[in-house]
Amino acid sequence: MSGQIRKRLSENMGRMLRRLRQPETLLLLPAATLAAYWLGGERALLGLALGAPLAGVALDLLRPAETAMHPMPDSLQGLALRPQLVTLLDAALRAAPASGLQTGCLVVQFDDAALLLDRHGRAAQTEVLARCAERICSALRSGDVVARLEGGGFAVALSPQRRLDLESMIQLAARLQAAIAPPISLNAMRLYVSCSVGFCLGVAAPAAEGRALLDAAQIAADEALRNGPAAIRAFAPDMARKRADRDALRGLLENALDQGEIRAHFQPQVSTDTGDITGFEALARWHHPERGVVPPVEFLGAIEEAGLAERLGEVMLFQALTALSRWDRAGLNVPKVGINLSAAELRNPRFVEKLEWEIDRFGLEPGRLCIEILETVIASTEHDVIVRNIAAMAQLGCTIDLDDFGTGHASITNIRRFAVHRLKPTFPK
Repeated sequence: MSGQIRKRLSENMGRMLRRLRQPETLLLLPAATLAAYWLGGERALLGLALGAPLAGVALDLLRPAETAMHPMPDSLQGLALRPQLVTLLDAALRAAPASGLQTGCLVVQFDDAALLLDRHGRAAQTEVLARCAERICSALRSGDVVARLEGGGFAVALSPQRRLDLESMIQLAARLQAAIAPPISLNAMRLYVSCSVGFCLGVAAPAAEGRALLDAAQIAADEALRNGPAAIRAFAPDMARKRADRDALRGLLENALDQGEIRAHFQPQVSTDTGDITGFEALARWHHPERGVVPPVEFLGAIEEAGLAERLGEVMLFQALTALSRWDRAGLNVPKVGINLSAAELRNPRFVEKLEWEIDRFGLEPGRLCIEILETVIASTEHDVIVRNIAAMAQLGCTIDLDDFGTGHASITNIRRFAVHRLKPTFPK
C-alpha cells in the first residue's frame, strides 16, 4: 500500500470516527442495530459493526479530495491563469509571420488597491475584482482572453487580427478604464475604482515569446501605476532598463537596511527662550561604503517606491528609542526624541500596537516620543486607518508635530482633530 493511500485512509478513518460521534449519527445507531439483529441475527449485527465504517471510508476515497481554497466568484473562476495566457500568446506570435495577423497584450492594475483592502477587507476586494472582471470581459471581443494575475490585476491577450497598432491599443485601454469607472454597489456602499493600463504590441515585444510579451505589458502597467491614477502606458525598451535600475537600487537599499548602513543622525531642537535643548529629531542618513554619507533627498523617494518605507521606519524608531534610553542612563537631560512617519506606516492598521510595544520594551514614557507627520498627509487624508492611527498615538500620549507646514493647506479643523502639538513651517529654498 502506497504512502498516499495510507494517508488518505488515515484521514478518512478519522473523519468517519468524528461522524460517528455526531448527534444525528448516534440517534440512528440504536435503530440500525436493532434492525440488523431482526433481519440477520448476530451475523448481520457483526456485519453492520464492521461494514459501516469501511463503507464510509470507501465513499470518502471515491470523493474528490477537499481543497483549502476559498470559493471564488464565478466571474473569477472562469478566467484563465498566467500559464494559459502565455501559451496563447506563444501560439499567436509563432503564427504571426505566416498569417500576417498581429496580437497584443494589456495588463490592468488597480489604483489604490491597498487602500481598498485596508478599508473594506479581503471579501470586499474579491467581490470588486469579480465585478471588474465582468466589466472587462464585456468590453472585449469574443476571441480575446482575460487572465487573473497575482496581486489582483488582470491581463488580456488579444485574438490575432489584421489591424493592430498603437492608436487602437490606446483606444482599447481607454475603453477598459471607462468600463471599470462606474461605481460598484457593495454592502450598501458605492465604491469607485480606477485602473491604470499598460500594454505591448506583439511586434514590440523584446522577444517573440508569450512570456516576454506579457512581461513587457506588465512593465508598462507598473509604469502607468507609478504615474497614475488612471494612466495608460505603452511598453518601450527603456522601461525595462529603468525597472532593472530600480530593482538594483531596491537591492542596495534592502542590503543597506540589513547591514545598518542607514543610521539616525540626531538634530537638536533648541528653545528660543532659554537656549536649552528640548529634544532631538532622528534623521535618516545612508552611510554608503563608497559614496560616503548620502542625504535623504537622494534615497527616500527610492525607499518609498521600493516599498521599504515601513522597514526604514522600524529601523529609525529602534535607533531613536535606543538613543533616548542611553542618554537617560548617561544622566543627560533629553526630554524627547522625534521620528518622521510615512503614509505607508500610517496605513498599517497594527502600527500603533507595534509602536506601543516598542516604547514599553525600552521602558520609556510615550510622551517622550514626538511623531512628525507631513502636512500633506493630514491635509489630503480620508483614509480611516490613518485617522485612527493618528488619534490613537495622541491618546497614547505621543506628541504630534506637523512637518513642512505651509505646503499641504491643512485646515484648522484637521489640526485640532489630530491634536497637533507643534507646527514646523517649511522655508522656501
